[in-house]
Amino acid sequence: MNSRFLYALRFAGSLSVSVGQAQSDTSTKFQAFPRTDQNSRIAHEQLLAKTKQGRIDIYFAGDSITRRWGCSDRQYQGLFVNWRTNFFGWNAANFGWGGDRLQNILWRLENGELDGVNPKMIVLLAGTNNLGGNSTDEDARINEVVAGIRAILDSMQRQAPQATIILMGILPRNNPPARAALMPAINRINGRLADFADGKRVHYLSINGRLADAEGKLIEDMTVDGLHLSVKGYQVWADALKPIFTELLGPPAKEDHAPPPTGDPSAR
Repeated sequence: MNSRFLYALRFAGSLSVSVGQAQSDTSTKFQAFPRTDQNSRIAHEQLLAKTKQGRIDIYFAGDSITRRWGCSDRQYQGLFVNWRTNFFGWNAANFGWGGDRLQNILWRLENGELDGVNPKMIVLLAGTNNLGGNSTDEDARINEVVAGIRAILDSMQRQAPQATIILMGILPRNNPPARAALMPAINRINGRLADFADGKRVHYLSINGRLADAEGKLIEDMTVDGLHLSVKGYQVWADALKPIFTELLGPPAKEDHAPPPTGDPSAR
């Protein structure tokens, strides 16, 4: 690996990045399934159309934490301004959808949202929505998230074999009702996600040390609700990604050909 790229991975987020051997360390069968509410179905159709618009060199996948950064919703206009400020010229497109569990993200990927896109890079942040619910079996939740991420990575690598994937560690969360109770599980999951990095096609990146204090509590101005990021929090993420994008794709161009952002269909 280029030494400059390795440096960017290690230090861009002032946190941990792994380039160890990839490991499929879970044999759990992971089942994809769709969201059946009308709003999500319409959003899926919009994202399918988005794959055929413009040019997509960087593909962002995930849930609402990803989605809010690059959508057209009026209440997140400031976040989209930050998105454009940081990524204009790299043809970056956002395919996150709020509320998605890993099963839903996998279903969307397997049902057209990556078909024919052929991005050069993929950024994946997902899994936090699988940590909710009433289950008290922490090991089961951890295994589900790890299996889900592995299944998503496999799908991405199959559909976009030339893409370099940046796998983000699950971000800290301190929102009610669980508040900090989920942090031990998040830390255990991230430790296992780091093992999926192979230093070539998959790189693991954690920005948690920039977003949270030593106890894992999100710094107040980095979040709007203990889960979702503020503009300042997204800037931390952007600052970690941009050196990597520059290393692999070169500096941003003066023009951008990414498709226009989509929004929440129910807001129309």
